Amino acid sequence: MKLLITGGGGFVGARLARTLLARGQLDGKKIERLVLTDIAPPPADLLADARVEARTGTLLSQTEAIGKEDFDGVFHLASAVSGECELDFELGLRSNLDSTRALLDALRARTAATAKVPRFVFSSSVAVFGPDPSFAWPGTVADDTLPAPQTSYGTHKLMCEYLIADYTRKGYLDGRSARLMTVTVRPGKPNGAASSFFSGIIREPLAGVESVCPVDPEVSHPMSSPSQTVNGLITVYEATREQLNGRLALNLPGLNVRVADMLAALEEVAGPKVRALVRFERDERIAAIVANWPSGGTAKRAEKLGLKPYSQFAEIIREYIADCQAGPNAAETLKGMQ
Repeated sequence: MKLLITGGGGFVGARLARTLLARGQLDGKKIERLVLTDIAPPPADLLADARVEARTGTLLSQTEAIGKEDFDGVFHLASAVSGECELDFELGLRSNLDSTRALLDALRARTAATAKVPRFVFSSSVAVFGPDPSFAWPGTVADDTLPAPQTSYGTHKLMCEYLIADYTRKGYLDGRSARLMTVTVRPGKPNGAASSFFSGIIREPLAGVESVCPVDPEVSHPMSSPSQTVNGLITVYEATREQLNGRLALNLPGLNVRVADMLAALEEVAGPKVRALVRFERDERIAAIVANWPSGGTAKRAEKLGLKPYSQFAEIIREYIADCQAGPNAAETLKGMQ
């Protein structure tokens, strides 16, 4: 089979690619070709795999070519992140809404030409939820909670969910949307996401670097590890329409945890000296965005597919440490533990 991962050069996209290549198959079909698109090339280990083809550039510039190819499946991860969308409205529309519409139309045209319907997984977000004066905000959101996004990013995600559902209804593709909880711990440098600090307050101290937390310690949010997120995307892809049982958008599982609990887990795993590298300095812009996010989430439909979150945040930290230890830069990324 031939697969496409948009955003395949990014952290989650590259991890998904590695997992699929290691499996060698998806939904019982051998993976023969894996096309990765992104604005930057994927890591060298992926480029070294003969099954991988990397295409660099904006997604909008590539959709015409995509519409001339047969793809058995698509994982659509490419997106401008929350903070970027708030700062640059046009960027958000172009990167999230316009690109997704162009991709869907390219696949629709190919389906019309070949009668071959690709399976399509969209990485949506818990950001589709938010408080609304017209109904009681539950804080903890479920699959059946009314989406009411309070950011441009969340709005784009919800609009794309509806588009994918309608294109599926019309028979242009076999779509489903997985609402990701915040993925942590992400390696590398902070990105433009308002949620970036959730990784930073763990990643930087482990590297021996001071980190600033821009929100209060009592802030709570649903979290998922990178491996759990990738497993969730694959499971949603392989689920039948009967297993999805209705609405095509569903929450992926996450661990509901406070910032204070995250830092307590950091001290448990790495010691008090590492924990002491985190200090609190409120950022009103970030705090205002986060205040409109869910404090927790449930995922009963995903649980029926066999997906479950970690039970303790310390497990997420240990997963990150294990990833660092397996990489080439462990001396730097785990310098704080030495």
